[in-house]
Amino acid sequence: MSGNYLPLLADRVLNRPLLVHPDKAATILNVLEGRIVLGAVVDGQATPDASRFIGTNERPDGAGRRRFTRAAGKTAIITIDGSLVNRGAWIGASSGLTSYEGIGAQLDEVDAEARAGHLENLVIDMNSYGGEATGMYGIAAKVRNLRKRMHVVAVVNDVAASAGFGIVSGADVIVVSPTSLVGSIGVVMMHVDRSGEMSAKGLRPTLIHAGAKKVDGHPFGPLSENVRAEMQKDVLAFYDRFLETVEAGRGKARLSAKKARETEADVFIGQEAIDAGLADRIGTLDEVLADLSRPTKATSPQNRRPAKMYRDEETAQAVAAERTRIKSILELPEAGSRPTSARSFAFTAGMGVDAAKTALAALPEEKSSAAHATSHIPTIAERAASSQEIGPGGPFAALHSDAAAAKRGWAAAAAALNNK
Repeated sequence: MSGNYLPLLADRVLNRPLLVHPDKAATILNVLEGRIVLGAVVDGQATPDASRFIGTNERPDGAGRRRFTRAAGKTAIITIDGSLVNRGAWIGASSGLTSYEGIGAQLDEVDAEARAGHLENLVIDMNSYGGEATGMYGIAAKVRNLRKRMHVVAVVNDVAASAGFGIVSGADVIVVSPTSLVGSIGVVMMHVDRSGEMSAKGLRPTLIHAGAKKVDGHPFGPLSENVRAEMQKDVLAFYDRFLETVEAGRGKARLSAKKARETEADVFIGQEAIDAGLADRIGTLDEVLADLSRPTKATSPQNRRPAKMYRDEETAQAVAAERTRIKSILELPEAGSRPTSARSFAFTAGMGVDAAKTALAALPEEKSSAAHATSHIPTIAERAASSQEIGPGGPFAALHSDAAAAKRGWAAAAAALNNK
């Protein structure tokens, strides 16, 4: 990138919200100061905009044209490498930038092929410290939408920070290496005060404008407190949207907005990212492609997922939480003399421990608690002798009395709660 383009770069990054890792922001400022030079050529060779060792742009579907994306069998591969900017459809990693516009075009192409039945999986090959805030949210939504038709796996190869993480958060599964950098869920806005530099050069700029806020944040002086407050408000608005995007992609069980906020934009390495809920497992791009290439019998997107790709951790956490809730209700002191109502509350999905405690306390003690403690489920022989499996009479009468007691318990609990 020649010096002629530095003003354009400055326009992209100064005084606008960025979803970018702080180290990358510092590097950009160094570039603008002229201390290093960005280029599309390294040792005389152009840097690649995607892996050329995996997949092909050709499709065996008879369409007779090359695609934007590469594919290996039924799996499409989209490589995202470099700083992210909103516009510029054909900007690629060779320029040091990748555009949301170009990523969106590739996702749309994959979506169309998935609808036609030509593709079943998508691998997002991610290596980015982030970039512009505007544009990321739409790309993340496209990724989430693709999950309705295909299995989406993101491979952090080897950085998914800020906007980069925002994009991969929409995937079904996030795979990291032991050294992958993941996170930086935050927003930064940079302002450069060049008044000292201008004064040293004997320059005194004058801004002639209409509209009180027209030149807010200009670089020819320090930020006033009211302008700083306005910029902070913008940052917080983008931050809230970022957190919502992460939760929409990862789900509350894996990474809620609250949990993402508590990371304080920290960056996690490898297993740390998995422990924090930002990723799902350790692996490589080759391993992911090998998993996805295995033949399966099912045809639905959910059933096409290899066994180890399932959200085992999310399911296990949900099951464990439900078991804990049930056990906590059954072990409440108020449950001891109200076992029937306690069982009813415990096995009612969504009934919290505190709500059950309040409801049980409002109920009278059950006179039949001792009978329930000694009752037993009739054997097959006993049920056969009475010729009755279900119904209000016979050996199951004691069990069916639970339903009536539970109904009375719910009515009493509702009345008690409504009268509080």
